[in-house]
This record gives sequence, C-alpha cells and structure tokens, in this order.
Amino acid sequence: MHYAPQGAARLNHPVLDAETGYVLAPMAQGIRLTTGAEIALYDAPKTPTQLAVVEPVARKLFPLGERLDDEPWMGRRPCTPDMMPIIGPARNHRDLWFAFGHAHHGLTLGPITGRLIAEMMTGEETVVDARPFRAERF
Repeated sequence: MHYAPQGAARLNHPVLDAETGYVLAPMAQGIRLTTGAEIALYDAPKTPTQLAVVEPVARKLFPLGERLDDEPWMGRRPCTPDMMPIIGPARNHRDLWFAFGHAHHGLTLGPITGRLIAEMMTGEETVVDARPFRAERF
C-alpha cells in the first residue's frame, strides 16, 4: 500500500521493523508499507490482514498520511510444493532447460542458478549437487 507522507515528512531510505514484520520504503508513488507473504491458493481472495495489523504500528514510526491506492497490491510468487526451484533439463523436450520457482529468493539465487545451469548445459561438473532440483521429483 502506498501512502502520502503527512506534511513535510520525508523518508530518505527504507526502514525495516523486523520485530513487527514490515518495511517502509520511499517510492515514486509515495511511501510504501509492505509486509510478509501469505501462502494461499492461486484463486484465493485477498486477505490484507497483515497490512491491517502493521499499519497502526508503522504510523507510530513515520507520519503516514492518506492511502493512495484503492486496495493493497498482492502478487504471486513462483513456488513449488517443496519450496525448492526447478533447475535442469526438461525430460521430454530436447534443448529445453528449466530455472524457475525460486519464490522470494530469485534475485538472491539468480547468480548461483545461472552458474549451475550453465555448468549443466555444458556438461561440466556442477558446483553443487543438482539432483535435488530436478523436475522429475514431482
């Protein structure tokens, strides 16, 4: 959710409240208040409960003004049932390789995933055992 700052208040860098579980971040659209993840079915209705819990706490830290969005944004993350990415060759399609399903860790795991899949594609020894990431585990 984006908020207008009250008065002349400015937020120059993101602030993490690890104890309560939210981040305030300055954005072009205003001050963004964001919380954690909710594991739900793909077509589940929005449940902005986390935002409702942390908003009063965040308002004590920073003078948030009015809400600028009609409703909270909620997105989907590419997750697998075991929360591990799928990395490796497609069993039934020659020259098709998978590297997806990193959930919230895609940016963090991107470099090692790139290295791992490059090693696999070129037939090199992989830096880690790639077997746990095979698509065939499902």
